[in-house]
Amino acid sequence: MTSDSVGDAADDDGGDTVVYDLAPDCTVDDVEEDTPYLATVNGIVEYGVFVDLSDSVSGLVHESKLSGTFAVGDELVVELENVREDGDMSFETVDVGEYTIQQVAHEYRPTATTALDASLGEQVHVEGVVTQIKQTGGPTIFQVRDEHGVVPAAAFESAGVRAYPDVEVDDVVRVTGIAETREDATQLEVGDLTRLDGDAADRVQSRLDDALETWAEPHEVEPLVEWDAFEKLRDDLRDVARLLRKTVIEGRPIRVRHHADGDGMCASVPVQKAIEQFIGEVHEDPEAPRHLFKRLPSKAPFYEMEDATRDLNYALEDRAKHGQKLPLVLMLDNGSTEEDVPAYQTLAHYDIPIVAVDHHHPDPEAVEPLLAEHVNPYTYGEDYRITTGMMCVELARMIYPDMTDELRHVPAVAGLADRSKAEVMDDYLTLAAEEGYEEDDLRDISEALDYVAHWLRYDSGRHLINDVLNVGCDDRERHEELVDFLADRARGEVDAQLDAAMSHLEHEDLENGAHLYRIDVENYAHRFTYPAPGKTTGEIHDRKVKETGDPVITIGYGPDFAVLRSDGVRLDIPRMVTELDEEIVGGGVSGGGHLVVGSIKFVKGRREEVIDALVEKMAEADIDEDISSMSALSDD
Repeated sequence: MTSDSVGDAADDDGGDTVVYDLAPDCTVDDVEEDTPYLATVNGIVEYGVFVDLSDSVSGLVHESKLSGTFAVGDELVVELENVREDGDMSFETVDVGEYTIQQVAHEYRPTATTALDASLGEQVHVEGVVTQIKQTGGPTIFQVRDEHGVVPAAAFESAGVRAYPDVEVDDVVRVTGIAETREDATQLEVGDLTRLDGDAADRVQSRLDDALETWAEPHEVEPLVEWDAFEKLRDDLRDVARLLRKTVIEGRPIRVRHHADGDGMCASVPVQKAIEQFIGEVHEDPEAPRHLFKRLPSKAPFYEMEDATRDLNYALEDRAKHGQKLPLVLMLDNGSTEEDVPAYQTLAHYDIPIVAVDHHHPDPEAVEPLLAEHVNPYTYGEDYRITTGMMCVELARMIYPDMTDELRHVPAVAGLADRSKAEVMDDYLTLAAEEGYEEDDLRDISEALDYVAHWLRYDSGRHLINDVLNVGCDDRERHEELVDFLADRARGEVDAQLDAAMSHLEHEDLENGAHLYRIDVENYAHRFTYPAPGKTTGEIHDRKVKETGDPVITIGYGPDFAVLRSDGVRLDIPRMVTELDEEIVGGGVSGGGHLVVGSIKFVKGRREEVIDALVEKMAEADIDEDISSMSALSDD
């Protein structure tokens, strides 16, 4: 029993007697002997009266203990006389004269969500914050988070009717109910759900906040390889890991958008598995990983308005239908450029947090005011040699380190997929070799990923991608056979595409000494098949680099777009795009990417003017045969 004074009826100053008034939720455990309580008559029988002290504390005052007559609803002061073996309670009236009332609150002893399995079939109390409210055709399901996890609490009013309609997401509550198992998961069968306020809510919230800060802290993991350039990014990645862990604990969904190429999948798949494993640790609901995490590819290397509006619409529907919070959006291998700004501004109207981990050339002034976290090697004077896949393997390990062993080969796949010339590529290849992957095996995985991503289009292809990358795959032999098949198919279709296209390749020598190759991929390459225009341009470019051994620029163009690849020429494609947009009024020029790899869009009627102006700028670029390049990104 919680009160200022319990036991002696008289106060210390000899004044009025204190009589205790039990709160409605008080139980027999809150009743003490030799203590006066305020009671209300609820029934009259020949041998006495029945009284209530609270909703669950009641008993008999025998006629022999009564003086005077009473009616239902009358108040009287009683003390506990006896509690029988069957739990029945008897009281006796006491004459206290003048008295003052002191409220008594029930003293709850909360049970941790992690201890519910040990209390199955018993009544327990859980104090926490509501993270989701979902109305089913039967009960209302409240997801409640305490310091240790999130548990579903099922409250039934009537079929399909919202129970406890005054309780909302983020309210601090106390749930009293029976711990039970349903579909191999622990949940609470709600007997009572009380919204806390004032000091009671503050105490619970403070407890949760302290636990959250500790729980969200990322794991300390040693990097897979020693790399000074990468160390500059480690603190930023820790900040992202902390935010993602906190997001999971708070019950907010995470929606990942990633570039639909090899590096994008090497980035997103490890992060997906790490977050889903952590969700499984935090949430009792076995369906929580499916509901709280979604991964979708983006064809463009930026967040298109089409993708953003779809994501926003789905998020609003999930909030309306399932009571979910609006998600955190995680951008991987895209999200750093000015082209992302309109999509980000759209989400900003709903205060949706956005995080970008990317290695495309960034526009920090444009995007960082709209981002909760931004990790990009360019902000530290590094470049795209540090691929997003390399960063995200370390990010995944900070979130859930137990999966390290199945990720050791992934950074090498990411590096080969994006043609990284990083000085540690040999270290990553060695790491992969220790897991049984030779360099040719890794190149096959990269090729297979690109091939599958092309045909999946806007589908995540979760299980197929996992099998190709061999993350979360339980059959190494099937993985190897699948990769061999897909890589052979991909190379065969690339060869067929180039057989048709190479004879239509245009060549000229630029004034700076670079070779320029152009190909009309709209008219001289197969459409709507593999490889797509970006991949086709990249494959042509690779062949010409190998054939000439000289600086090479390749342009693959269509009616209103061009994809660009360069080796040995110091280009700055984002800057060139900005200049072209200013110089060609009405050209509708946009685009970007990496410094030497990118894409441009323009209006169809100004194509010739845009490409000619682009070539002039390329001819003025400096030659640098030592420059690192990426020659086969799969930008479409």
